[in-house]
Amino acid sequence: MIPAPRFTRLKEHKYQKCGIEILKMASFYGANGAGKSNLIRALDFLRKIVVQGSLPSSMAIRRMKHFHSFKESMFLAVEFISNDTPYVYGIEIGEKAVLKEELYISGLGKEKDELVFERSTESDKQNLKFSKELLKNDKIRLLKDILEKNLIKQNRTALKIISELDDELFIDAGNAFRWFNKKLMIITPEINLEGALADVLDTNDLFNEFVQQTLESFGLGIKKLVTIKKPVEEFFGEDNKTDMEALLNEVAKSPHAIKRFYTSEGDPVIVLEENGEVVAKQLKTEHENKEGETIQFDLSEESDGSRRLIDYLPFLILTLAGDNTFIIDEIERSIHPLLIKEIVEKFSTDNTTKGQIIFTTHESNLLDQQIFRQDEIWFVEKDSSGSSDLYSLCEFKEHNTKDIRKGYLNGRYGSIPFLANLKDLNWGNDDFRK
Repeated sequence: MIPAPRFTRLKEHKYQKCGIEILKMASFYGANGAGKSNLIRALDFLRKIVVQGSLPSSMAIRRMKHFHSFKESMFLAVEFISNDTPYVYGIEIGEKAVLKEELYISGLGKEKDELVFERSTESDKQNLKFSKELLKNDKIRLLKDILEKNLIKQNRTALKIISELDDELFIDAGNAFRWFNKKLMIITPEINLEGALADVLDTNDLFNEFVQQTLESFGLGIKKLVTIKKPVEEFFGEDNKTDMEALLNEVAKSPHAIKRFYTSEGDPVIVLEENGEVVAKQLKTEHENKEGETIQFDLSEESDGSRRLIDYLPFLILTLAGDNTFIIDEIERSIHPLLIKEIVEKFSTDNTTKGQIIFTTHESNLLDQQIFRQDEIWFVEKDSSGSSDLYSLCEFKEHNTKDIRKGYLNGRYGSIPFLANLKDLNWGNDDFRK
């Protein structure tokens, strides 16, 4: 997300942070199976480990099978900015244990990185390392001993534990954890945000107004997005008392948590405690019929494209609210090319938007140098060994008037499917009816 120094076009696509320039956008193109989604899965895997504070079961840890045996470790790391401070966090994972974990304040290539903490596992023993300056404090030395002997286990991450310590001396661990937990948002085709959206729409008037204006501009035929809220007993009725009791028990155990379930039609419903009462909330859309009457629709009755755009509403408003990082897999899925192009262009050129969006796509109509800088376009290609190579359009030194969409589809930049001649397949020679 660092801009190439020789590009001066579309200056509004970058901004200053911590004394360096960073880009608002990055797009990744590549053939099916090239590794685009794996890049996002790796970041999502790292995020879940940090936020949950522990490794998944050894059976769930996915390996890069081309290169790694179960006996070998894997290393994941990311450099990011949180609360106006740059950090580098990395973790080395074995089959059942965190072998090494480290957090540094990044020097951004200009200065030496500054240690926040390092943690290593040796024969089930945990070793913590803090800066010499920090270890001059008697309280920190005592905390270090408690952390090593009692709190940090081999299958747990140290970052979450240290971030929860109520001490100003560990503010950097708190900043780093909050970035993973609050600022890094990953949207995949499988994720839907409609349940959470029902609660925000019901409780935030500003967001409600933004949603209605944005939906109208999409031209979906949806006049309004509304939240239907009922006491949980009224929502479930007499026929589903067993399900209702189970949810009430879950809410009682975690009064501040939001529980989600799905109706028989597949519509998400959330259950939560609000003002001392347990309520159910469900998102619905309103349309007008030819007589001008308002009719409510369940989300399951809307098209895939409309539901996908509704999922994007929190993303759109959060780009105005702060410097969040959104990573989206298949940004164009089920959405008309002109509409997704308009959304991307609005984000990149509007001076009020902040943060970053990083997305994978197959939509060649987005390859337009009027809305993208060359350093915002990346290609992913898999080599014969199965590894994925990422390279930027910058490497081709194209003029800004070049039709890069045509060049991409003609294979000029690689990263397109290698197609065999389908005409040569002898489908007609086999009688499949046998």
